[in-house]
Amino acid sequence: MGLHPLEFSECYLDSPCFREKIKAHEAELDKTNRFIKELYKDGKNLINATKQLSMAQRKFAHCLGEFQFEYIGDAKTDDERCIDESLQEFSSFLKNLEDQRELMMRNITETLMKPLELFRKEHLGTVRAERKKYEKETEKYYSALEKLLNISAKKKEPQLQEADVQVETMRKHFQEESLQYVCKLQEIQERKKFECVEPMLAFFQTVFTFYHQGFELAKDFDHYKRALQINIQNTRDRFEGARSEVYELMKRIREAPQEYRQTSPISCEGYLYVQEKRPPPFGSSWVKRYSTFVKEQKILHMVTFDHRSGGKIGETESVTLKSCVRKTTDMLDRRFCLELDITDRPGTVLTVQALSEDDHKFWMQAMGGKEPIGHYLGRTYSKERGIDAQLDNVGLNFVKNSISAIEKRGINDQGLYRVVGVSSKVQKLLTLMIDEKSNEVDLSTSEDWDVKTITSSLKLYLRSLPEPLMTYGLYKEFVNPAKGGSPKSRIQAIHCLVHKLPERNRQVLGLLMKHLANVAAHCKQNLMTVANLGVVFGPTLMRPQEETVAAIMDLKFQNIVVEILIEHHEKIFADAPELCPISPAAPAFSAPTRLSKKQSRQSRPLAVYNPQALDIQNVSAVGDASSLTADETSMSSNESVSSQSSSASATETTTERCDHAPLSTTLSSGSNSKSPTAGAFWTSSGSPVDSLPPAATAASEKEKQEESVTGRKAKAVYPCEAEHDSELSFQVGAIFNAVIQSREPGWLEGELEGKRGLIPENYVEML
Repeated sequence: MGLHPLEFSECYLDSPCFREKIKAHEAELDKTNRFIKELYKDGKNLINATKQLSMAQRKFAHCLGEFQFEYIGDAKTDDERCIDESLQEFSSFLKNLEDQRELMMRNITETLMKPLELFRKEHLGTVRAERKKYEKETEKYYSALEKLLNISAKKKEPQLQEADVQVETMRKHFQEESLQYVCKLQEIQERKKFECVEPMLAFFQTVFTFYHQGFELAKDFDHYKRALQINIQNTRDRFEGARSEVYELMKRIREAPQEYRQTSPISCEGYLYVQEKRPPPFGSSWVKRYSTFVKEQKILHMVTFDHRSGGKIGETESVTLKSCVRKTTDMLDRRFCLELDITDRPGTVLTVQALSEDDHKFWMQAMGGKEPIGHYLGRTYSKERGIDAQLDNVGLNFVKNSISAIEKRGINDQGLYRVVGVSSKVQKLLTLMIDEKSNEVDLSTSEDWDVKTITSSLKLYLRSLPEPLMTYGLYKEFVNPAKGGSPKSRIQAIHCLVHKLPERNRQVLGLLMKHLANVAAHCKQNLMTVANLGVVFGPTLMRPQEETVAAIMDLKFQNIVVEILIEHHEKIFADAPELCPISPAAPAFSAPTRLSKKQSRQSRPLAVYNPQALDIQNVSAVGDASSLTADETSMSSNESVSSQSSSASATETTTERCDHAPLSTTLSSGSNSKSPTAGAFWTSSGSPVDSLPPAATAASEKEKQEESVTGRKAKAVYPCEAEHDSELSFQVGAIFNAVIQSREPGWLEGELEGKRGLIPENYVEML
């Protein structure tokens, strides 16, 4: 049973039972007071702990927001940009959550702590004061009563009456106090039920509001989280591809480090030991210096660098080289030495020592020596695997045959294009399909070859081409849009670049992108999304001519380019773009492939070099650019390139006709050109004219001469021996001046050592 009710009538009796009831009520209120004090203390501790948690969370959020990832290369992918920004997003979410937590703490203080403390002090405290007053009045009344009862009856009546009045007054006062105290006790007993619980209800409402805010933040975060998970997965996939390429490159460099040494326009760089002569009797000393030799200016930069002193870098010294002579061992008792004659120090000879025999040959070659040196020619799969893959009719038929078989037999196979076939079977199938005598196999119906073998053979064919399908020349232009800009500008740029590709390359690329879009449409079954296909085909369809770690870091942008091609293949490959900015550095022609140089020379005409002949292409590019629309320019480039292809009969006819014409009359299409079979000139609009005015011809020739003088420079990356008088012979590292595009597709015109002639376009790199 609970507490007994306190009857007001019992205040007049003041029985022992009544007193026990009062004590029970007082004990209950004491317990309530202790409970509230303990709860208030724990609440304070909870608030302080939560504040400490909030401070730690805010510090954690601040740390997240301050950090930024550094990246390798000159740009980030969209996925990397989102990952980089994710730390700021995480920081923002945490700060928002802590703002809600801080609001919760303020609400708890206002709705729980203050009301409980107010109830304890104002109501329970009042009862305690009333209790003390009641006990005091009890003691006073009963003391007076005992004193009255102890008065002798022999006292005078007035004294007795006065004593009775005093005690009666005290009795009434005591009874009044008893009534007030009993009423207060019962009031507090009833009041505590809501005065204590209502703040607790407000507390939990505040807590649940905080958690609800967290739930709302979690809902907002969920969309971001899903998008970020895709970004992370894409980046992880690209990392795996780049890592395998980096390890492959590291392995090849470890096997032949000298072949990979020269990877920049700087002729040569590395460590040399330089002899420093001191006055007698100290003799001379050899100091290790990191040396950089720029061949064109013949300047040697040397900087002292000591690995043993914590990598301290000294001052840089530069000298201009006049000549370089091998220092024989009979002149100096040290191997691998060179004697350098310095122009800015007349009469001064600088003696340097290379690190090895190969290093010695390397420096001799760079500084003008005559000793031959091997040069890194890049990796081609066709050489490594012995596969003679060409982008001809046979190759086109193989691509169509493979696509048809894959879409018919394995479009829903999980991991399509990612699951590879057995290497020996893959090479066997590809060798069979690119052999003109035995390529009649219909892969759609043949059960001899499984789908993964077909997909692997198709990828191997594309990797084995002498030049990537998207060409070396356009590689940087394709990658650049993927490094920045809006999605619309990226699509527009890639659209334009695709229509700069040779006709056959664009045709095969269009077939492949349409097929890959179909594969991606079945991604629920085959698990090959557009992003996954980008990872697979990025390095297959495009790659730089030089293999470096920096180039491998661009793999992620290759994947993005392929993703755009897949997602927008209908728009990109349907028609040429209406408006396409012309890049001055873009190659106008497709270079002859490395493995087909001999074939290219066999099929081209015997060039009759005429330095005074009008270079229509350059005149058109400089003088008539304003009169040509972007479509006309693009079509002109494509028609010129496609003259090398054997796919279209009309093109074959044109090429055959041009191959028997003198070089001076074989002009590129898309500009003012003279037909070798007709006696009239044709304008870009198609209108014939009898001849060009003499003044126009003279002006054009003058522009041609000015263009030759101010033309770009190029550097030989492969040695070449001339087969005709019109061509130039050169070694690796030769610098050509006044380089312009030749009228003959795949060839340049340039000047070397005072002689002007033809240069294979893919044997040089532009400076």
